[in-house]
Amino acid sequence: MTMQSSHSQEENWQNVNREHPQMEDSTPVENDNNNKDDNRKTGKALRGFAAMDMEKQRAIASMGGRAAHQQGVAHEFSSEEARAAGRKGGEAVSQNREHMAAIGKKGGEAAHGRRRQRQQETQRS
Repeated sequence: MTMQSSHSQEENWQNVNREHPQMEDSTPVENDNNNKDDNRKTGKALRGFAAMDMEKQRAIASMGGRAAHQQGVAHEFSSEEARAAGRKGGEAVSQNREHMAAIGKKGGEAAHGRRRQRQQETQRS
């Protein structure tokens, strides 16, 4: 991947503005990001992409995703990759015994609660 000069980056941004007039204002007047409070604590001002509101960031990121798919360089998970990722996540979650116990408790309460409701309904009839 080649680096672009700041001049060509500015031209690209102007092209984005022409193609998407709703994105014309790029001044970081107001920060709608969740990092707003964190940046106040550190004394750092947000610049560039981070200073844009979330809708503008999403629009730009969406355009990048579409471009990657058009170029054929976007990654798409195969069923094997998805299965491996799910297995890895499941193994990580199952290591936390307290979490697993809480899940099991909720499931048991839900199952027994439905059984109790059915028993109460049949007793009323």
